[in-house]
Amino acid sequence: ALKQAQLMEVLKKEVRAMLIAAKAGLTPEQLEEQYITMVCKPLPLRNLGFQSTLELVTQMPEVVQICSSKNGTLILKAIADDSTKGIAKLVANQKVKTRSKASKKTAMKANATFPTQISKNPQSFQTLNARTPVLPTTVKAELQDLLSSSPLLLGDFDKAFLRRFGRAFQYRQYGFLSMFEVLRSMSDSIVIEQTKAGSLLVLRKHLANNVEQEEVPQAVSAAEMPPLEPVCETESSCQAALAMGSEPEQTEAVDLGDHLRQGQGFEQLSPTPEIPPDAVQDKSLCSLPPLKRRCLVGVIVEFVVSPSQFYIHICSTEASYKLQDLMFEMRHVYSHKVASDKYIMPEWAVRPGQLCCVMVSKWWYRVIIHRVINDQEVEVFCADYGHLQIVQKSWLRFLKWHYLKLPAQAIPCSLAWVKPVEGTWSSAAILLFKHLCRFKELVGIVDEYVNGVLYLFLCDTSTKEDVYFHSVLRDMGYADVCGENILSQEFEELNPSALYVQPSGKQGNAEVVEPELCLQQESRDADSETAASKLDGAKL
Repeated sequence: ALKQAQLMEVLKKEVRAMLIAAKAGLTPEQLEEQYITMVCKPLPLRNLGFQSTLELVTQMPEVVQICSSKNGTLILKAIADDSTKGIAKLVANQKVKTRSKASKKTAMKANATFPTQISKNPQSFQTLNARTPVLPTTVKAELQDLLSSSPLLLGDFDKAFLRRFGRAFQYRQYGFLSMFEVLRSMSDSIVIEQTKAGSLLVLRKHLANNVEQEEVPQAVSAAEMPPLEPVCETESSCQAALAMGSEPEQTEAVDLGDHLRQGQGFEQLSPTPEIPPDAVQDKSLCSLPPLKRRCLVGVIVEFVVSPSQFYIHICSTEASYKLQDLMFEMRHVYSHKVASDKYIMPEWAVRPGQLCCVMVSKWWYRVIIHRVINDQEVEVFCADYGHLQIVQKSWLRFLKWHYLKLPAQAIPCSLAWVKPVEGTWSSAAILLFKHLCRFKELVGIVDEYVNGVLYLFLCDTSTKEDVYFHSVLRDMGYADVCGENILSQEFEELNPSALYVQPSGKQGNAEVVEPELCLQQESRDADSETAASKLDGAKL
């Protein structure tokens, strides 16, 4: 009974945090999906003696308000307590439409005064204020792969995606309200053409290659396209990847979705006697050039362990295309059995620190072997996404030299100027932080690098009032704002990037480089440098 009571109290906090983050509320089914996504396990209904989610929430009258929509659907909404009224108010102020250009001119003003102002050019900051959610890179690659052979009627999309990748395309799990929102977010690579048969989805590259053709190719072939066959010869040799652990510091993969939690394997073959000359054996990936202090940059949080340990991608069309192109090319090369067999790694090469690549759900990722678990399994670090994952040795292949050029895309980060009030981050604090970060383009304000970890402030500018994550964690009672950066305990214990990724300065480029995607304000005033003083702790 005591354990049930304790579990119920923890669950109330988690449910309240999820419902507060959902402005319009959630249906019982959506709450179940959200809980599985964020906690990596189902709601503990049976452990608490409940038969359904609805029965559970009826026993939380101080946490959940059960409402009915116009069409009769039950909607669950949060009842804020004293500690959550602040965040509830911020969520309630969340806007439905993208803010106007006039309102985009100032974004860093809510809870802190930052020395760097946003660019005077409103277009340069437009992407940072976008309300539209963001698809993970691998999902974008899947959509492009689906349309790479021929256009596809929108009405055939669901069937074609299911047949191609073996799962339904659930756009709601990425924060989208409709399929058209998804397509709008990918307007730079996918075009919608109206035909007599209906809306036709066309890949821009495909459209450019066929610009001289008078008729659009038929979409039937894409809808009827057979699923990609695994490289292994026998179906029995294709094994599902190990399920990710529920502990966030282990192998949870937030920003990559379900397809990074299960994969297809290869038939184990005898080692190739000769190693291809272009196989990487003793080289490392280099990191991205460091960002300048005080610069503003658009970021997407890819993987979260805690507010003190997470990984980001920099928002840049060029960077996004480079990573997608790399994944496409690796899939094309390694999915051919003859070519793939050439790069099978012999036993002596499967060792900690070895840079290689691995197939997960038919996509290939650049990884570094972290530890050898047993004769069949190894734990690898995904340098482009920031997570650790256990995979089969038979899934590993030598990395071709050509794929060494692109720097590791995941940047290890810690939220600046905060520390957990209890010494370690609570599960509720981690859950809230994940909700704040989930599938959004955020504004990052660079503070400093400590031992290779980027300490930065995060801000959501899609609301009427800009939301600073350190302030939210403080107001919820999860964090203290300390005015300085406390070394991340999690990164102190294990920082795979520091272990396996070479700093860019040691690759012959010691100069601190600010990427063109970084939106630092360059004031015309001669004394603008004096504005780059330490953040005002009192205002923070």
